[in-house]
Amino acid sequence: MSGDQYGRHDYTIQAPPMPSAPPPAPADGVRAVAVAVLNLGGLGLGYALVRRWVLMALCWAATAALLLVALPADPDGVPVLALVLYAAFLAAAAAHGARVGLRTRLAGLRHAPLALGLGLVLLVAPAGGVVLYDGARDEATQQMLLDRLDEADRAVEAAGGKAFSTAQADYDGALSVYSGLRADHPDSRAAQRVPSRMKTFYTTVGAPFARGDYCAATAPLKYLRTVPKSLPGTDLGDLRTWPDDRLATSLYACASAALTSGEATWPSQFGELLTTFPGSAQAAKVEPAVAAAVVRTEKELAGADPCTAVERLRTLGTRIDGLTGGGPGVADALGKDSRRAAGSADAGAYTCGVDQYRDGDFDAAQTTLTDYASAHKTAKNAPRAKKIAIAAEIARTVPAAGRTLPTTRTGGSISVTVQNDSPDEITVLYTGPVTGSFTLKACGGCKGYSLGTTLNPRFKPCGDSGKNYPERTISLPVGTTYFLHKPMGDSLATPASDTAELRSGYVYTECAYTTQRLGSGL
Repeated sequence: MSGDQYGRHDYTIQAPPMPSAPPPAPADGVRAVAVAVLNLGGLGLGYALVRRWVLMALCWAATAALLLVALPADPDGVPVLALVLYAAFLAAAAAHGARVGLRTRLAGLRHAPLALGLGLVLLVAPAGGVVLYDGARDEATQQMLLDRLDEADRAVEAAGGKAFSTAQADYDGALSVYSGLRADHPDSRAAQRVPSRMKTFYTTVGAPFARGDYCAATAPLKYLRTVPKSLPGTDLGDLRTWPDDRLATSLYACASAALTSGEATWPSQFGELLTTFPGSAQAAKVEPAVAAAVVRTEKELAGADPCTAVERLRTLGTRIDGLTGGGPGVADALGKDSRRAAGSADAGAYTCGVDQYRDGDFDAAQTTLTDYASAHKTAKNAPRAKKIAIAAEIARTVPAAGRTLPTTRTGGSISVTVQNDSPDEITVLYTGPVTGSFTLKACGGCKGYSLGTTLNPRFKPCGDSGKNYPERTISLPVGTTYFLHKPMGDSLATPASDTAELRSGYVYTECAYTTQRLGSGL
């Protein structure tokens, strides 16, 4: 202050500083709620009304990030973490917007109730987006299931070009997909298409039958019979029984081929047919096929290899005995076929033994005909079988004895006496025009001769008049007769042979004695 001489004073007046921002508006709850609700829409519109542009841009960025994660729609939906983070962000934006809007005037929409109404209306957009997204997600799921169905279809198509043993894993995988679609997604378009796919599945798996490869068709057809269990609740229609008649046909055809060729698989295949489809037309043909095989094999007894026919008949009988199942009377008919095969094999053993003898297989012939004669004592061929067996035993030591087939002829005009000068009981076998055998008891006072004694020119067995040599006289025809002397019991002596040329007007003596081996002399 200053003054002059008259006592006046001058004053300087200064204005207060201007505020840096408008003064806050009075608190308004409706306005706060309106800003919060507008922020819940995800676009930060509440921040726009209160002119918080950076925060609005942040809301846009958060929503864009969510869309990048969520789109395109995936069957698995939006990751839970992304949803949780976005929901937390919206809640924070709404809470912060409410705090800012409580004392901040709105720009543009100055009436808070109108802004609140607009916020509530705009919330319909996110809700609609959720509905649309769920629809897109459902469509993505449908497409994923259709892709899975197509992949299974392609696997079935590819497996059709492989052997069933190799392709079964692929069929199992496709069937698992079909079953999963029906069980886990029954209302999906893919699940609704499964029944139509099964026709292709069945025809692909059963393709060997269509090609006439019946043996290869049995395994896949049996597999197809299990498919309905893998697709419960699926209407397969006629496909449920589609494999049955085809499997019965395949089992019969494959078993019949094996029966004809002599393979060992036919009993199990016929048995499965009789057990699984006892009333089928194919099962009714099993017994006639078996009976025909027996008749066919019987005819082979008169062929070039009767011994093989005998073995086949025996094998047939054994395998027929193993067949079970079938309708009434089948078991009895098969039992009759088995007995016929066994009986024909036994009877054919005689033909087999004769063939072995003619082929020079004297060991086998002796065994075969000895067994035949023992088992068929009353058979008409039993007497001759015994004689051929004797001749075969002699021919094992003297092959020339087997040049001709013995007959049942007996007797002759030439007397031959056989004496035993050995300490062993012996069997004397002979063959030629007449064949037979007899036994001589051991000589009680006889001993084996030393080799030196037998080499003496004056050596004469059976020449001791003081001994009573066991002997037997037989009548033989003129011709060559082959003798075989063999010791019996536990003797260590070996058999010995002799060949006699018998002529009319002579009386012959055959003497058996022991040295290092059984010998014989006239």
